[in-house]
Amino acid sequence: MFGALVRWKIRSTEKRLGEPLDYLREMYNHAPGAFWEFAKVAKASAYRSKLPAAPFHVARLVAVRMQDCGPCVQTCINLAKEDGVEPAILKAALDGNVDALPESLKDVYRFAEAVAAASGQEGEYRERLRQVFGEEAVIELAMAIALCQTFPILKRGLGHAKSCSLVKVEV
Repeated sequence: MFGALVRWKIRSTEKRLGEPLDYLREMYNHAPGAFWEFAKVAKASAYRSKLPAAPFHVARLVAVRMQDCGPCVQTCINLAKEDGVEPAILKAALDGNVDALPESLKDVYRFAEAVAAASGQEGEYRERLRQVFGEEAVIELAMAIALCQTFPILKRGLGHAKSCSLVKVEV
């Protein structure tokens, strides 16, 4: 009975996200303990309290794009659109067109890029972001950047990573 509920939840989430979640099904079927622990990571990856939607999703998109060029990126786009982020912002972030982003998101983009690439250049952006959004929001940004990359890495490890695919941004 409980397994049927989990499988239903996976199917309904697939429909909502528009992307397959076969890796979750595999985890639940073969390592349910790992599945439940990963569910905590998935919940933490969506945590947002102080940070507005656009900075949160731009940071996630920049970071996940460094690990994936297909379904995980599309999932980030779909979640951002669901959260009300304008397609033009998502398109600019996806294309790496920082100049097309609103001023308030340029530092978010550069911060996420520096953190995800481990470039060592994140410090100046972090300080500016603290001034704009506050300390708690910077923590949320760091969590978003770190945890969204978990999904494509896990999928690749389990053999569920797909080759690059066309990512759709428009409504």
